[in-house]
Amino acid sequence: MKNQLKNNWKLFLIASLTLGLAPFNPPHIWGKLQWILGGNAFDTQKGLQPQDWFDVLLHGLPWFLLLISGILNLLYSKKSV
Repeated sequence: MKNQLKNNWKLFLIASLTLGLAPFNPPHIWGKLQWILGGNAFDTQKGLQPQDWFDVLLHGLPWFLLLISGILNLLYSKKSV
């Protein structure tokens, strides 16, 4: 599993630049992150609905996998040198 995460960084990059940024003007994930960080995500009247949380997961997962892949590549490149 670790090797798959480490070696598939190109796939994660492509997924981040396509699905992670879709729709492109403005990126969907950016608006959702602003909503969450602004504190409105848990508001009872204007909070995020279940489909909004799924949207965050869908658009955020490629970025998360790319981050994990990058960290693993950095850790393993330091050990092999």
